[in-house]
Amino acid sequence: MIELRVLLLPHGADLSPPAYETEGAAGLDLRAAVDKDAPILIPPGGRALVPTGLSLQLPKGFEGQVRPRSGLALRHGVTVLNTPGTVDSDYRGEVKVLLVNFGTEPFSVERGARIAQLVVAAVEHAVVVTHDALDASGRGKGGFGSTGW
Repeated sequence: MIELRVLLLPHGADLSPPAYETEGAAGLDLRAAVDKDAPILIPPGGRALVPTGLSLQLPKGFEGQVRPRSGLALRHGVTVLNTPGTVDSDYRGEVKVLLVNFGTEPFSVERGARIAQLVVAAVEHAVVVTHDALDASGRGKGGFGSTGW
C-alpha cells in the first residue's frame, strides 16, 4: 500500500473523497464537483472539462491514470476523451476530467456523479541512449495492423 494524499478543495469539500467501490476494484471513483444548480450539459459530440474538487499528492515514482467508467460508456456513450489521462506525481492543481459524449442524447453531469476512475500505477523513468541502429526483431517496421486482424 502507498499513501495517496488528497486535498479537498472548497468547491468539493462536501463530496466523498476518491474511493474504491469494491475490494477488488483497480480504480478509485472520481466525482463531479459542479455547482448543484448548474450541472454541465454535454451535447452529443460535445466535450467538457469537469472539475473534481480535489488535488492529489502522488508518491514519486507513481502516476494517476484517469480512466472511463464502463457504465457511463455503455448507458450513455460518455467516456474520457484523452484516456488514460495522466496525473503526474509533481502536479498539485485540481484534477479535472475531459468527458466526451459519443451518445445520441445530451448528457447532464450532476454534482457528485461518479464520472471517471483513478488508477494509481508505478512509473519507471528511462535513460535515453541514442544509437545509429536498432536490433532486428521479428516484427521489424510493421505498424498498424501488421500482425493481423
